[in-house]
Amino acid sequence: MNAYMQRVLDEVKARNPSEPLFLQTVEEVFKSIEPVVEKHPEYEKYAVLERLCEPDRQVAFRVVWTDDEGKTHINRGFRVQFNGSIGPYKGGLRFAPNVTLDTMKFLAFEQTFKNSLTGMPIGSSKGGSDFDPRGKSDMEIMRFCQAFMTELWRYIGPDVDVPAGDIGVGSREIGYLYGQYKRIKAVWENGVITGKGLSYGGSLVRPEAAGYGAIYYLCEVLKRFGEDIKDKTVAVSGFGNVAWGVCKKVAQMGGKVVTISGPDGYCYDPDGVVTDEKISYLLKMRESGRDRAQDYADKFGCEFVPKSKVWGVKVDIAMPCAYQNEIGMAEAQQIVANGVKYYIEVANMPTTNEALNYLKEHCVVAPSKAVNAGGVAISALEMIQNSMRYNWTEEKVDNKLHQIMTSIYDVSVDAAEQAGFGYDLVAGGNIAGFLRVADAMIAQGIV
Repeated sequence: MNAYMQRVLDEVKARNPSEPLFLQTVEEVFKSIEPVVEKHPEYEKYAVLERLCEPDRQVAFRVVWTDDEGKTHINRGFRVQFNGSIGPYKGGLRFAPNVTLDTMKFLAFEQTFKNSLTGMPIGSSKGGSDFDPRGKSDMEIMRFCQAFMTELWRYIGPDVDVPAGDIGVGSREIGYLYGQYKRIKAVWENGVITGKGLSYGGSLVRPEAAGYGAIYYLCEVLKRFGEDIKDKTVAVSGFGNVAWGVCKKVAQMGGKVVTISGPDGYCYDPDGVVTDEKISYLLKMRESGRDRAQDYADKFGCEFVPKSKVWGVKVDIAMPCAYQNEIGMAEAQQIVANGVKYYIEVANMPTTNEALNYLKEHCVVAPSKAVNAGGVAISALEMIQNSMRYNWTEEKVDNKLHQIMTSIYDVSVDAAEQAGFGYDLVAGGNIAGFLRVADAMIAQGIV
């Protein structure tokens, strides 16, 4: 790493000693963009990397709410607005007990490159709370969402920052959040939040977007090697919205997902999650709040392996869809030993840097910041539809998503080849996303 980049990295580490997830993703990006930075001395002159690695602002606040028994609870809320160089801040809200400021910073930093890759005019942010919606009643979730938005509303707006859903924040939570925003502001700004229901400004294909987009990207990878997804077997982790979208689109295209997983273990279904009944049941599992993969095995009579991950199953394609850093060296070695040719990240940063480097030596690897950009792409299209006061057809939205994901693949391939990395989708995604943001930062002066 050149002297300028090493100095910046050392400074970032010194300022963020207790934020390993954020530091991990910064190091991964820096490794990719070094050839580009060396060709552009103006990046150092205008402190582009220093500014890139420091959020525009971070907001932390308390959220006070009452349960059904009248007991008062206090949670922490966060919003990290990382980079607004190419548009209003845009990123999801996550409600989960493991949410910390470190989690939000790394996700918002990753969002900078993901949002840039879409080609849409959106900046990057992320937020959420350590509130756990599992086991809560509808009224408790509503009261929490209202309390959360009562603190958040002053930092967001259609031309300021546009949140969306993420883990623990589905259509129900989005509805409660938007309702409270509307009550406080006394205006109909449905462009302030995305992932809304169709009855009040949502977009078709939004629930499936991340999963569909991941498969459209995968299809471009397979095409490069003269293959297609028909008859391919796929290992998927998780059973949430993203995994559901992957299962649905893989089945439509003639392949089959043979695993899903949860905190309790994983299911192996050799017949595949391919029927309408099985795919729809994933939605029921998520809505139940039980967070148990075993429910699928009990329902359909397939194998359940408790307290284990899916990566020991022999498949053609591995697609982690669950959470950050679920793939370490042990899992990476299992994947390689099983002869998996395509490793397609879908969840945000599901792979440790060490494991990612190992996988790149043995598999075709595609990075999450490119692969899972479909969700935010459809969110940006939802913002456009809101501004028009008009909803597009499902076919039109899906076609636009397909075009965006194909474009992301193409610019990633071109960026990597021009930087001398060859066919390296990880490096290409980082470089292509970085260049657009860096150019905008320089064009707008030192701000």
